[in-house]
Amino acid sequence: MKFGLAFANVGPFAQPDGLAHLAQTAERVGVESLWTVEHAAVPVGYESVYPYANSGKMPGPENSSIPDPLIWLTYAAAVTEKIRLATGILILPQRHPIYTAKELATLDVLSGGRVTLGIGIGWLEEEFNALGISFRDRAALTEESVRAMRQLWGADAKPFSGEHFEWNAVESHPKPIQPGGIPIVVGGHADGAARRAARVGDGFFPMARGEKSQEDRLAELFEIMRAECGRVGRDAAEIEITAGGLIQSLDDVKRYQDLGVSRVVGPPPGFAPDDLERGLEQFGDSIISKV
Repeated sequence: MKFGLAFANVGPFAQPDGLAHLAQTAERVGVESLWTVEHAAVPVGYESVYPYANSGKMPGPENSSIPDPLIWLTYAAAVTEKIRLATGILILPQRHPIYTAKELATLDVLSGGRVTLGIGIGWLEEEFNALGISFRDRAALTEESVRAMRQLWGADAKPFSGEHFEWNAVESHPKPIQPGGIPIVVGGHADGAARRAARVGDGFFPMARGEKSQEDRLAELFEIMRAECGRVGRDAAEIEITAGGLIQSLDDVKRYQDLGVSRVVGPPPGFAPDDLERGLEQFGDSIISKV
């Protein structure tokens, strides 16, 4: 079992000192990965429903600082040596795949091959409207962008033709240094996200929401993913499963393992420097060192 920290680029961690303290302490205690969130802009008075809170609103005020995840992760790469650098998630349909492929490949080279790309289709319609991007087409844009980026990361320059993007053969360098390219983890809470992970993902990172228990909903999503794998001819075992959750005991770890989860990503144990360090060290001693 691997353990990651979510919301790595918000609150005090949006600032250089807080970033460095979080990243270096997490690496020291054995945390495997840092996961950043993204919003290019938050429309004032948005009415779209945030799907991961009962209030329907994102945590914090609309003017909360949310640094660009890829720039934040580049800074984190410079102050660490081995912790993985992940987006959890990048709103892929809001970004052009040529730019995104270049930025991620550059980060992969600079970090020594530590990048994981977590992607989602987004939920904030007003943000898409502000960017001039079709909210209705976001799922199709996402899957096409994955295909385009993987082609750009390949060895040969080739033309690309899709419903939303098209270009003649182009060279895009540097290439990612990880064998097989940068792993792409599909995030989301809906049935469609599970199917998308089966079609285009190296991993699946569901967020369980709804009336069912977290374990029941995760099991349901994993079954949907496996069924779609069967439909498209993939081996479901190829897809690494990550889940969001709070680990408080080794029994919690076992419950996730029994579901087929190989990574659990949870929030930092505190925001003040002393609280963060104390909480991470305790987690390292009581959980990470014993798994």
